[in-house]
Amino acid sequence: MDEASKQRLLARFSAYLDAVVETEPSDDAESPDLFTLLAELAALKNEVKIESRQVKEALEQFREVFAVLGRANEQLTQELDRQRGQQRTETRAGERELLLELLELRDRLQSGLTHGIAYRPGFLARRSSVERFVAGMNEGLAMNLRRLDETLSRRGICPIETLGRPFDPHTMRTLEVENHPQRASNEVIAEIRRGYRRDDELLRTAEVIVNKHRRPINPTENPSND
Repeated sequence: MDEASKQRLLARFSAYLDAVVETEPSDDAESPDLFTLLAELAALKNEVKIESRQVKEALEQFREVFAVLGRANEQLTQELDRQRGQQRTETRAGERELLLELLELRDRLQSGLTHGIAYRPGFLARRSSVERFVAGMNEGLAMNLRRLDETLSRRGICPIETLGRPFDPHTMRTLEVENHPQRASNEVIAEIRRGYRRDDELLRTAEVIVNKHRRPINPTENPSND
């Protein structure tokens, strides 16, 4: 290799080394000065404060939204309960009318059975089939009454006990008053029309005859004032 070739090779190698040195990071870039570091820390702290404030504001907004949703849900629940209660009331009112009609039907069936049992055929009727017809009719009425009473019982309908009990103005209505000294005053001695309850609700008032003792007349009193 001649001297000129060696010089060119050394020049190229020297240029390569210069290029490598220029591309290597300097110590100053790896270690910033204290002022720059403090400035960057202050900027980072400020950003953290801003983000924390934004997060807090977002949480407050979420709380308000949740509170509004909670109140709306409570109002919706109350409205649904009110509508259900109103629907139950309307349903029970419609059922009440139907049940009262069924009780009227039962009264007629019971009246027919009572008259049928009390029927006493005459001489000519006994010689015919009238007696057997009345007995069959009574049996049919009794069977229908039992079925109707079972239907009413399944729906919570039960009769009000009145006979022999003290008069109750909340469940009974006095149609007549009689005087039987041997029985307690204010005692129900007869039932004209049976009353009924539906669970704890009064469905129909009983119509009764009540015993009342007459107050002895004081001879000193003026009868015209009675």
